[in-house]
Amino acid sequence: MIEQKDIEAAKKRLDSARAFMRIDEVESQLSSLENQIADPGFWDDTSRAQSISKHAGNLRETLEDFKKAQEQLSDTETAFELSFEDEVFVQEAKERLEELNKHLDALEVNAWFSGKYDSGDAIVSINPGAGGLEAQDWTEMLYRMYVRYAESKGWKATILDLVNGEEIGLDKAVIQIEGRNAYGMLRSESGVHRLVRISPTDEKKRRHTTFAAVAVMPVLSDDIDVDLDVNDVRVDVYRASGNGGQCVNTTDSAVRLTHMPTGIVVTCQNEKSQLQNKEAAFKVLRGKLFELAMQKRQAEIDDLRGDVRHIEFGSQIRNYVLYPYQLVKDVRTDIETGNVEAVLNGQIDEFVMGYHKWLASL
Repeated sequence: MIEQKDIEAAKKRLDSARAFMRIDEVESQLSSLENQIADPGFWDDTSRAQSISKHAGNLRETLEDFKKAQEQLSDTETAFELSFEDEVFVQEAKERLEELNKHLDALEVNAWFSGKYDSGDAIVSINPGAGGLEAQDWTEMLYRMYVRYAESKGWKATILDLVNGEEIGLDKAVIQIEGRNAYGMLRSESGVHRLVRISPTDEKKRRHTTFAAVAVMPVLSDDIDVDLDVNDVRVDVYRASGNGGQCVNTTDSAVRLTHMPTGIVVTCQNEKSQLQNKEAAFKVLRGKLFELAMQKRQAEIDDLRGDVRHIEFGSQIRNYVLYPYQLVKDVRTDIETGNVEAVLNGQIDEFVMGYHKWLASL
């Protein structure tokens, strides 16, 4: 049976939720955006309008989540009061309180993603490191893992670029993942991932260690200032290969962008239209330049402490061991599981959320 102190504790948690969710600020922002949406010329700039509409939608979800908690608290209080008159409501009050606390837990988790871009979409880039053909196979395994993770969250995963390996796997995979808090959550995956297993390509069945690097960038709206001058970008078009529909190998639809000042190269070939590929490639380039600017803040400190991450042994953030035992372990948080198959099938929430919980505790 719940007690009055349990109700008071729930009220305090709800008050805390109002503060860390910045409900007053969210209401003000939403009101401002709705005024913009109501403007007759709002849809004259489609790209900007879509960005604002999406942001407004995220704010509405935040308010709805908080309102749901308020309603759950009210229902819990009602059931608690009725339980003194009828024992039937004793169990109901307990169940409603449990539901409320679970919802408040979820609100606290969402509060971890309060960064400027955390609530938005993400671009995930996966590249093979040391390990040759094995690394290309590992790249494809990680690509499937993230696509399946996105599906499990109800997010949308769109291929921006897939480059087949020499014999097996992928030489590169770039996907855009759209969903609430996609970038905030997937920031946990940036880094080197290490795989240990019996190589399927080794006739002697020896154990191999291989690596792949994952980079996660935010999808930036057009109103975000990024130091990108189109005159600094060389645009090349070529015939697409691999996945891409009917136009693959029949038209020069693939696009390669080279940012001359930094040497960053971005390719996109998934869309049938050259224009669509160009737009998608510029989206990735803007994300890469944004990340580069953020990394510069940390570069001097990293140089002083020797924190240089190569895609090889000793630089990994997570180990995936398939032989001689089954184990996935995050070297940052020490979270581990023996259910390797489930992880590779996209069940990585334990690692994603565990990382952010660990980060919040630092």
